[in-house]
Amino acid sequence: MPLPNLYFLPFELLVFVLFMICLQNAWQRGSWVAWKLLAGVLFGLLLEWATIQQLNAYEYGHFLIMLGPVPVVIGVAWGTIIYSARNFSDSTNLPEWARPVLDGLLALSIDLSMDAIAIRLGMWDWGNGFNYQYFGVPYNNFWAWFWVVFSFSFSLSVLSKLPGFWGRWLSPAGAIVCGTVGVLITNRLITSISSDIVHYSAIIAVLGGALLLVLALRPQKIDLSGDAFVFLVPLGFHAYFLTAGLISGVILQPPFLLMVSMIMSMIAFGLHREALYCWYRSKRHHG
Repeated sequence: MPLPNLYFLPFELLVFVLFMICLQNAWQRGSWVAWKLLAGVLFGLLLEWATIQQLNAYEYGHFLIMLGPVPVVIGVAWGTIIYSARNFSDSTNLPEWARPVLDGLLALSIDLSMDAIAIRLGMWDWGNGFNYQYFGVPYNNFWAWFWVVFSFSFSLSVLSKLPGFWGRWLSPAGAIVCGTVGVLITNRLITSISSDIVHYSAIIAVLGGALLLVLALRPQKIDLSGDAFVFLVPLGFHAYFLTAGLISGVILQPPFLLMVSMIMSMIAFGLHREALYCWYRSKRHHG
């Protein structure tokens, strides 16, 4: 059995630590909230397996814990990112119907600085070389990242409105099914478009439209208490890939990747600065 890449194990440890932080937060809020987090993990594993079967567009490297062709850490990462994004959007004044749109954009901001570095570290391979489209990452991937998070978050929001037991306990299971179906449909939709102009226009229209919608609604934080995991998750991902990219040197191949990583890190810091400040203040108070 081949040994894991040196950059894989620290990534797996980071993701599992972030997951445990989120799990502690979820459990404190109620066992049904923890179930939502775990449902996000199961959703991540299922959608990765289903997408590989459907498209066969990428292949993962050998991580420490694998479930068939899918590293377990990838499913855990999906669940953790979705949980963090949903908690951030729920702390804003955005109407409920628009929050899944923000969730998708928050997740996408992580991938913009992660994916091109991850493939250079050998974490996964799109099979097209490093000069293909976005430095080796297909543009379809960014479409997919948005729909993955939007589909699960939207499904969970709708199904959670069911009364009593159904809303609390069965809605996460329903979101796994509905979210996966939504991802597979959007995968098929974008890959079935043969015209490059229509293909790329659809990607730009969806992602650009989502961004314009959120900006037009001008979301503001209304809950300033700020749980630590809200900023730890995105900043943890950004910090890891920025650090690993600098140590390995791949973030300078080309240097544009460094610029994107730093910009996305600053955006994450700006979005989560209230939570960071509240966490720092609470640490000083208890210290």
